[in-house]
Amino acid sequence: MRVHILGICGTFMGGLAVMAKRLGHTVTGSDAGVYPPMSTQLEAEGIELMQGYSASNLTIQPDIVVIGNALSRGNEEVEAVLNLGLPYTSGAQWLAEHVLQNRWVLAVAGTHGKTTSSSMLAWILECAGLKPGFLIGGVPLNFGISARLGESDYFVIEADEYDTAFFDKRSKFVHYRPKTCVLNNLEFDHADIFDDLDAIKRQFHHLVRTVPNNGLLITPFGDTNVDDVLERGCWTPVEKISKGLLSDAIWSADNITTGESEFDVCYLGDNVGRIRWSLSGQHNVSNALGAIAAAAHVGVTPVVAINALATFQNVKRRMEVRAVINNITLYDDFAHHPTAIASTLAGLRGKVGAQRIIAVLEPRSNTMKMGVHKETLLPSLADADTAFIYMPDEIDWQIEIERYTRVHIFKTMDALIKAVMLEVTANDHVLFMSNGGFGGIHQTIEDLLKQ
Repeated sequence: MRVHILGICGTFMGGLAVMAKRLGHTVTGSDAGVYPPMSTQLEAEGIELMQGYSASNLTIQPDIVVIGNALSRGNEEVEAVLNLGLPYTSGAQWLAEHVLQNRWVLAVAGTHGKTTSSSMLAWILECAGLKPGFLIGGVPLNFGISARLGESDYFVIEADEYDTAFFDKRSKFVHYRPKTCVLNNLEFDHADIFDDLDAIKRQFHHLVRTVPNNGLLITPFGDTNVDDVLERGCWTPVEKISKGLLSDAIWSADNITTGESEFDVCYLGDNVGRIRWSLSGQHNVSNALGAIAAAAHVGVTPVVAINALATFQNVKRRMEVRAVINNITLYDDFAHHPTAIASTLAGLRGKVGAQRIIAVLEPRSNTMKMGVHKETLLPSLADADTAFIYMPDEIDWQIEIERYTRVHIFKTMDALIKAVMLEVTANDHVLFMSNGGFGGIHQTIEDLLKQ
């Protein structure tokens, strides 16, 4: 079958393309931004990439066109697909029909931590010898790839609540039909898609409705939004996880060190092992508990899971150390929601103690650009000694920084780079946070420091 993918250079669609090729299909794709590393990764798989969207790309006469959720009506190639009457589907639907059928799907959903948690879970199953398939919205450093078919019945997927396609406005995760499902947390996000928090809860409940009663839901203790979703109806056993020993929690963390570099894992109140790893942050403690609980559902013992997490290398762009130059450490992180920003900074603070942290933030997500989080953005930077925020003219909302003397706003990239270079000194930790490329500032600062 000839499969043609629109929006092929996104992490999800690129991973899908690799799996389609491994299944024996002839795969091509188009995208408005064909660039490394995804472009080189796909070309290495022998997948033909077409620059830009054009009706002429369809002269290859595909058997099916898989359309990414970034594409909408008015796009030339989308219009040509419709006018020609070509068969088309969404990435989530294609995945469900061609990869997930008859497999034990382990899904990780939630506002925060999906990529890290699903990467942890895939690594635990790998270390247990289960050789899982996976599709993750990032690159787990232990694997070096974002997707693979696997060699067993088990498939780990990062279950995104974003909408499926222009013709299917349900969240992508309703297509996956998981047997094991982790609901990490739930907050308002994706304001470009959802009108309010209740609209997101409704989609999460649609996911809950798809989990069988011989499956398992894993949820955090004390998350009222997740609890509200379950109160709308739940037909599946639920296991609670918590930071700290709580009688209602099945899995919990205890004796957590400053910086979260070590903690005990407890099952039904009994200590089953201690994690010692390179990660930091309370959020990663929760991510680990969710992954351990999910792995236990398919028979992986806590000891095996704990040993696996001791060798877990995290995910590219999740507190990734880009370089250490003249005792200055540069980090790249994907945080773009105030809760994630605060958690990431708190984790780094616990790890580096009194050493200075310089936070460099790009409010790039659609929700951030709309100003939805403007009231909570500055408080989320509390653990930084100095914070630089890049807000070019296209961001039309403002934040009041008068009470925050350590926060500075920059309209141009040049001004931001100069300010960082003037501020940084030996033993500092510079944390870049953006869900995009951030204008290549990471590499620019790295190059300037080397000079």
